[in-house]
Amino acid sequence: MIFAQIIAVSVVILFVLAGLYINQPEQSRVITMFGSYKYTDDVPGLRWAPPWYFPRFIVSKRLRNFESQTSKVNDASGNPIEISAIVVWRVSSPEKATFSVDDFKLFVHTQSESAVRILASRYPYDFSEKETDENYSLRANGDEISQELAQEISKRVNEIGVEIIDARINHLAYAVEIASAMLKRQQAAAILDAREVIVKGSVEIVKSALVELEKTDGFNLDPERKAAMVSNLMVVLSSGNEATPVINTGSLY
Repeated sequence: MIFAQIIAVSVVILFVLAGLYINQPEQSRVITMFGSYKYTDDVPGLRWAPPWYFPRFIVSKRLRNFESQTSKVNDASGNPIEISAIVVWRVSSPEKATFSVDDFKLFVHTQSESAVRILASRYPYDFSEKETDENYSLRANGDEISQELAQEISKRVNEIGVEIIDARINHLAYAVEIASAMLKRQQAAAILDAREVIVKGSVEIVKSALVELEKTDGFNLDPERKAAMVSNLMVVLSSGNEATPVINTGSLY
């Protein structure tokens, strides 16, 4: 009799112990029975389910991040560039992530890299004659591009219960074969912009100088002398070299 009671108590204890499991914070258990989904347990702590509810898939809902591989693609202008991104994501629906695909982590990585490549082909690396209608470029509009990248990845992974928290370009550069040529182009554009500022400033300085000289009593310039002064001042102010003074001891004519 006592032996039977011991066996009965042991069976009950084993039954209870077989159903116990622990959920860590931000961790879920997807409960199934004989291949049929039952429910998802998101409550942290010591939990219990009938032993025949098996297997129980563990899915973490913590934030995760990864850096995509550096891909070589052509931007909207046809220039080969290298690009990669950092994606921050989390599982929002453990049951979808478990049953929708074989490996949801691999799925997120693959779809993210595909989205990065597609986005890079939509916009130019930098502004040029082939700008898009939105006037966006990968280099100058980092926030807008990152927001669009996050939306593009979200479209691809929402159906498997994954939420994209953030996605940002981590590496962006011209491909090695054209990097030197594009650097020279950027330097030329910067020089032209600087020259434009210098010329505009020089014009304002010359105009101001002529106005002040004309206010001086007894100082009148005929058109030919005024033209010569304007020419000399523009050469001095716009030149990239130091001015060399020339002392005129005779007549202007």
